[in-house]
Amino acid sequence: MKNVKVLMMALVAIPLLLASCHPKKQVTKDTKPAPADSMEQVAFLQKVNENVSKSQFVTSKLKFTVEYGPQQVSLTGNLKMKRDDVIRLQLMAFGFVEAGRIEFTKDYVLIMDRINKQYLKAPYSHISFLRNSGINFYTLQALFWNELFVPGRQSVDQNALNRFTASLGDEEVVISLEEGKMNYSWLANEKTGRINMANIAYRDQFKGNTQLNWDYRAFTKLGAKPFPSDMGITLTTPEKEVKLGVKLTYMGNESEWETRTTVSDKYREVTVDEILRRFMAL
Repeated sequence: MKNVKVLMMALVAIPLLLASCHPKKQVTKDTKPAPADSMEQVAFLQKVNENVSKSQFVTSKLKFTVEYGPQQVSLTGNLKMKRDDVIRLQLMAFGFVEAGRIEFTKDYVLIMDRINKQYLKAPYSHISFLRNSGINFYTLQALFWNELFVPGRQSVDQNALNRFTASLGDEEVVISLEEGKMNYSWLANEKTGRINMANIAYRDQFKGNTQLNWDYRAFTKLGAKPFPSDMGITLTTPEKEVKLGVKLTYMGNESEWETRTTVSDKYREVTVDEILRRFMAL
């Protein structure tokens, strides 16, 4: 059961720590970014933006792995997503008992610890570092769906694409977007337009550097488009580095499931600070 709790806290800590992101190593290249008005850049960014799955529902069995320091944990679970509505991660103990649930909706984050019967439910607007960085449900959705994103926005239209730069001229193209002190980068294949890596970073000379790196290691065809089926996620802070692996199997488009979880009165509510304190104490 300890393994379940450790993995849950690692998964929860990633979205909660995103707003303090500061980089150790960002996606960089020597190639100069193409000018904002470059027709070649516009065409490439459009190709990347259109190279996404159109599935409304994505469901899958999955395997979680987490590494922090010398410790490694591996668990199974389920992933259920509905486009523009919800992302749900269910963690299983002994392969068949749900031990924890993490649910990201458009309006709030819900974390349930079924072992200790406690939960956290907080609107994005109540978590200051998420609010201030413009990171919300749609940012997390874009990371799972292998898409470009603009913090605080639901989708990336043509006007939003004009804010990106692309270092064309090589097999792998670096796409960048700067928002104040935040830097967002993607590494995409020039021929296919498929994103192979995403990076969210922020540099703070006083508090230290933090970054989130999201690698797409394999894809499986889901509908007309390939969908990421093996993802490596690394969160690096001045105090810790946490590595998560997410492998999807038996992927499908099941739609007959409740998209919202109801919390029983038997569960005790905990705070964001309490979750983070437990994670940092691991």
